[in-house]
Amino acid sequence: MTERARFARRSRMRRFFAAALPFWQGKTRLRAWGLTIAVLVFVGAQLGAAVGVNTWNRLFFDALEKRDAAAAWGAAGWLPLLVAASALSLSALVISRMLLQMRWREYLTNRLAGWWIADQRYYRLQFVAEEQAAPEYRIAEDVRLAIEPLVEFAIGLISAAVTAATFAAILWHVAGSAHFVLAGTEIVIPSYMAISAIGYAALASLAAYLTGRPLVARIAAKNETEAQFRAEMTRLRENAESIALIRGDADERSSVGENYRRVVAAWLRVIKQQGVIALVLNTNGALFPIVPLLLIAPKYLAGEVSLGAVMQVVAAFSAVQAALIWFVDNVVRLAEWFASVTRVDELQEALEGLDIGTIMADETRVEHTESDDGAIQLNGLSIAHSNGRIVIADATVLIGLGEKVLIVGESGTGKSTLIRALAGLWPWGSGSIAMPRGKTVAFVPQKPYLPMGNLRSVLLYPEAATPVPDETIVAALKRCGLGYLAKRLDDEDKWDRILSGGERQRVAFARLLIHRPDIIIMDEATSALDEDSQTALLSLFESDLAHATVISVGHRPGLEDFHDRKITLEKHLAGAHLTSRRLGKSLWRLFKTRTAANDEAA
Repeated sequence: MTERARFARRSRMRRFFAAALPFWQGKTRLRAWGLTIAVLVFVGAQLGAAVGVNTWNRLFFDALEKRDAAAAWGAAGWLPLLVAASALSLSALVISRMLLQMRWREYLTNRLAGWWIADQRYYRLQFVAEEQAAPEYRIAEDVRLAIEPLVEFAIGLISAAVTAATFAAILWHVAGSAHFVLAGTEIVIPSYMAISAIGYAALASLAAYLTGRPLVARIAAKNETEAQFRAEMTRLRENAESIALIRGDADERSSVGENYRRVVAAWLRVIKQQGVIALVLNTNGALFPIVPLLLIAPKYLAGEVSLGAVMQVVAAFSAVQAALIWFVDNVVRLAEWFASVTRVDELQEALEGLDIGTIMADETRVEHTESDDGAIQLNGLSIAHSNGRIVIADATVLIGLGEKVLIVGESGTGKSTLIRALAGLWPWGSGSIAMPRGKTVAFVPQKPYLPMGNLRSVLLYPEAATPVPDETIVAALKRCGLGYLAKRLDDEDKWDRILSGGERQRVAFARLLIHRPDIIIMDEATSALDEDSQTALLSLFESDLAHATVISVGHRPGLEDFHDRKITLEKHLAGAHLTSRRLGKSLWRLFKTRTAANDEAA
């Protein structure tokens, strides 16, 4: 591993813990410390129970060796208490551990999810970090895989350290020293069993480390290919209708197969390395129970220790071994854990890249300010892609209070990007956008979002908690040609699936009638409607929503008659330029508007 890779690994660990450890601070500190203390108390109780069982082993087997029935049955009488203590302490440890894992995961999930959702980072992330496939999976799954094993590792390390020290002392006291003669010289090795246990564990751990180190990168690569495969399948599901209509099955099958072949290749690399690790672990597993017997056998055969002492020493040796080879037993899980930590930190790194404080000095951003005159002002606005390429160049526009403006232009001139910039979703560029102070703004996309829940919450979104009389909601439905849904306000259904594209766009207009925003910004908001339905809904801007300032992107015939001005984006090499002209309404269109509106209301 290069020095740069080591530094990157340390840096990721440091950033991960910087985000996770504040769980023990602030509002969550009492819960965090309470659960931590509970875990430590039950770890101590479990160790105490283990020492009790070890001592019982010696008493019981010494009684068997002496054929002392009274002592044997007396020792057996203590066994139920020891078993109960061990079971209760272990159960309490499991419960407290799981509670700590759940609450710590809850803290980090809330932190990451809140960071991801705030300031529309969930939207902008796709433009600056395309490699961040399925960030929702990293929050939902990788956070769990980073937190849950970490708690177990911490408990395991603490338990291993205390257990090793405790049972090493037992080995020191019970097994004593080893005496043998070499070339006429008597050699004494004090506490040879404890030294042997430590030496054996060190060799096993070193072997596990050397074979397990390459597994980290291989598991990280495997997790990434798995995430890409899931993202591909999700994309297929979300675009199922379009793919089915153009008979794209064969191409999609080929694409999915290719993605899964990459998953298989990554898994094969992991399997190969785990096979090497398994060889080390299985060798250790075979030697584990034999080594202490071979070491203590000479002293037993010489009559220096009793059978009970042998059993106590073997159990203590095994306890020290289990503690000291903790790394051996957890090498694979450690690799998997670090791979999840890496994926969580990569998401943090990408989110940091979206924040103003981490943007390079030579980059610029669109400035968002407020105007006091009720007008929308674009001042020297240039909009760029995240890679710096200019889309719209040096636009200066004033849109007055209550004005209806239509934005048109060829495909690729940046119409939708301009809408995103007005919404504050698109920061890349320069110049400023001033929105009226204290005015409410509603954005109507081509495919309106319909949340889960009953129809009432769908219509009130994103202000579902705001109390609105049913009469107002029903009136809005009727005005938008959705009167047949008025009886289903309390029905919960998958509205985003059962409503057609045109119905979803009508829902968006019903929301406008319910919330009555001051500024309405639309992007192809009537593209799924027939011309008469479009006319009826746009006529709302001359009646119920006449007060609103409207900015609309569209190219369908008839749109001009519902707007006061048209802004055209004209493509140039240095970015699209804006031209503006006033519009008038034909008498025929005014007549058709009133007729369509009456028909929709009826």
